[in-house]
Amino acid sequence: MTDHNHPPFLRWMFNSIFIGVVTALITVFLCACAAYAFSRLRFRGRRPGMMFLLLVQMFPNLLALVALFLFMTRVKGLFPSIGLGTHWGLIFIYLGGALGVNTWLMKGFFDSIPRELDEAAYVDGATHAQVFFKVILPLGAPVLAVIGLLSFVNSQSEFVIADVILGQSESRRTAAVGLSHFILAGFDNRWGPFAAGSLLVAVPMLILWLFLQRFVVSGLTAGAVKG
Repeated sequence: MTDHNHPPFLRWMFNSIFIGVVTALITVFLCACAAYAFSRLRFRGRRPGMMFLLLVQMFPNLLALVALFLFMTRVKGLFPSIGLGTHWGLIFIYLGGALGVNTWLMKGFFDSIPRELDEAAYVDGATHAQVFFKVILPLGAPVLAVIGLLSFVNSQSEFVIADVILGQSESRRTAAVGLSHFILAGFDNRWGPFAAGSLLVAVPMLILWLFLQRFVVSGLTAGAVKG
């Protein structure tokens, strides 16, 4: 048994950072792929697909909390590494709720990149993949940074779903869930360690913000005004 007077806070911090970084990286990549397809390609179902992403985003994961719990319980029986009580299971849930608005924001930014650059690359013999990785992504660095930052911050601050998925396993809890259980376990008179832990949780987000802040303004404004 872990001594609750000395909770494994460093482990919780590592769990939070791991979940946040992996969620941000996968979200950025998936949103970039979807946004490139919606912005540059013309295919059947393009507009209904965009509207579907927008409509799905209107219903947060919190509304499906019971369904998510039951689903992850079933998944654990089939694939224990991504089911209930695992970090990867929580990451997949976060990914499902992050693609809608982020894809729209990224598509708006990609629309602002001149198509002449794509056409020039195609004339030189580039493929769609080469245009995506060598032209669109480098020019879209501001919006990529914005999406990554927002995804990381959301994963660090989210509590309810993380508590349902990871709350029963003390070693797998995120910092927010771990601190909450620390107080609920009867240590509600120890607000000093709780406040110190809460402050430390904000440090990775602050560092990431300082590193990416020069991209944030251009990424948000350009992605918000283009249809």
